[in-house]
Formats: sequence, structure tokens, C-alpha cells
Amino acid sequence: MHRYVTIIAVIAFGMAIAAAAPAETSSAQTAQQRSSHVTKKAVKPYRPHRRGSRQIACTAFGCHPIPPNCHPQTGYRWDGMPSGFDVIVCR
Repeated sequence: MHRYVTIIAVIAFGMAIAAAAPAETSSAQTAQQRSSHVTKKAVKPYRPHRRGSRQIACTAFGCHPIPPNCHPQTGYRWDGMPSGFDVIVCR
């Protein structure tokens, strides 16, 4: 009988420790976490470098940027129908 009481007491003691352990570990902080009250830098928003607003023309040879003094116009086939490609016209 004394042996069963001892086993029950050990099991009860183990369960009490197990029930108390998660509550202590969740609120525990390391010494560095408590002492580090460093203010954080403000984060600057990302701003990509602005390039000149260059136009792109899609010609029969592919899409390419247009030089500054030029502009795209609609290209036409030999029979007068639009070709679906741009033609680059410079001044």
C-alpha cells in the first residue's frame, strides 16, 4: 500500500511541475532582451531611380527604346493595311 501512495505522489508531483513549466517559459526573457531598449531606425520607402520617360516602339525587328528626337507611328503594308508594327520617325 505504501508503494502505491509513493507512486501516486511522484506522478502528482510530476504533473504539477509539467503544468507550471509552460507558464514560466512563455513569459521568460533573456537578459539581453530585457536590456535592449534600442530605438529602431525609420524605414525609408523604396524609390526606384527615375530614368527619362523613354518610349518603346515595337517594330518588325522587336521592341526597342526610341531615341529622344524620334516618335513611333503606325506602320503600313504595301497595300495600305496597317502592319501591326510601329515605324520610328525622327525629326
